[in-house]
Amino acid sequence: MTSWQIVRVVAGSFVLLSLALGIPGSPIFVSQWWLAFTAFVGVNLLQSGFTKWCLMETLLRKFGVRPGC
Repeated sequence: MTSWQIVRVVAGSFVLLSLALGIPGSPIFVSQWWLAFTAFVGVNLLQSGFTKWCLMETLLRKFGVRPGC
């Protein structure tokens, strides 16, 4: 997988997990504060869309993951 694919898989997983932990009807509900993490991931995705820069992608490339198109 390329760096941008990993970023999207991780971001999507974080969103789904934080929703499961933050929605009261969920069987693994912990606290509604987990929804703040969902917002944090969304803001970072929005920022990277405008600036074309993502810290996680930069770190992945330094670890040797090949960049994507």
